[in-house]
Amino acid sequence: MPSAKTQPARGMRDFLPEDVRKREYVISVIKEVYERYGFEPLETPAAENIETLMGKYGEEGNQLMFKILKRGVHEGTGEADLALRYDLTVPLARVVAEYRDKLPKFFKRYQIQPVWRADRPARGRYREFYQCDVDVLGSRSMIVEAEIISASSEALGKLGFSDFVVRLNHRKVLTGILDAAGIAQEKHVTALIALDKLDKIGADGVLREFEAREVVAAEAGKELLALFEPSGDNEEILARLERFIGSHVIGLEGLADLREIISYLPSSVVRIDPSLARGLTYYTGAIMEIQVEDLAGSMGGGGRYDNLIGMFLGRDIPACGFSLGLERIILVMSERNMFPVNLLRSPADVMMAVWRDAVEDALSVAAELRRQGLRVDVYPERDVKLGNQISYASKRSIPFVAFIGEEERGKGLVVLKNLKTGEQEILDRGEVAHVVLREVRRVE
Repeated sequence: MPSAKTQPARGMRDFLPEDVRKREYVISVIKEVYERYGFEPLETPAAENIETLMGKYGEEGNQLMFKILKRGVHEGTGEADLALRYDLTVPLARVVAEYRDKLPKFFKRYQIQPVWRADRPARGRYREFYQCDVDVLGSRSMIVEAEIISASSEALGKLGFSDFVVRLNHRKVLTGILDAAGIAQEKHVTALIALDKLDKIGADGVLREFEAREVVAAEAGKELLALFEPSGDNEEILARLERFIGSHVIGLEGLADLREIISYLPSSVVRIDPSLARGLTYYTGAIMEIQVEDLAGSMGGGGRYDNLIGMFLGRDIPACGFSLGLERIILVMSERNMFPVNLLRSPADVMMAVWRDAVEDALSVAAELRRQGLRVDVYPERDVKLGNQISYASKRSIPFVAFIGEEERGKGLVVLKNLKTGEQEILDRGEVAHVVLREVRRVE
């Protein structure tokens, strides 16, 4: 009989203890920052009614959704009534519609939960992954954008990132730019798909795409691309955009919003980037991404989407949100050795070895040490040579082994062995915690 497959399902992962510690550390830092900004936690079910999700993400989203078959006879028909959560935004919209009378006027929530997509697995692309969203609902004020940028930036800073910048643009500014460049409305999305590749294929590549897609005349295309040169500070970039847009009312509204946002933030945090063009069918106002130096891709992104959250209420609700790339953050922090040393330490500060008939004494000492704040493992078998127990602790990188030998029994004494130095000493039971804690704190 062939052995059963032990790998997880394709596109999904097991998280071993060190992986879980890293994930929990990153989430705890982000939560702490968001809560200091007044955001409240929200969790929604892994499965939603299928009609809640279908049709909200376009045709591709419908195809990539993990659908759950109806129970009973429907398992044979393939009929589904539930689906796994595809993102955190549509469930948020449903929650707002369901509990609108219980939620505050300005609902500030963060949500960190896994989502599922039946995508083709590839490097860095999974079928189950965490999203880390923060959103403010109910206000059109640019203070919201500034607070979200500030909170997300502070979270990254607390995690140890210092070489990042928040790229900022506006949906209305992009509309004004493309109109001023003479690009027809029906070609806007096509033009922006090409412009979004600017950092990958360069200006010449974008011009070739413009020509192939018949977006704009060659000279106008060159003039447009010159606008996206990253030269000058924010005020110089805004002035350049204003000259190009001219009297375009919608474009000028977007520029006014951008000026207000950057006035609320340190100049070192935000950079106006006219080439930023994320999710234009989704966003209605300011759009933003966090870019880390020498790192392809972004650490997170978001923006204002005033037409989406009210999908279940039949009326628009102002909304602005940001999603940190949790998986990417963990990957980069691992590659750069950014996690605290004590986070990746051994699973216990001390292991209590079980020496012959002193089981009750060993468990009693372990309980005492735990009450004093130590992480204590107990070797689970009694008839094992002490050397083998010590070897087991060493392989698990546990720094100390404690045991009660025949001579120590009844005298209130404990033998403590430091596996890093090889030194061994006999201590009163009350001294063990002090010695171990002193070493643990010194290492931390």
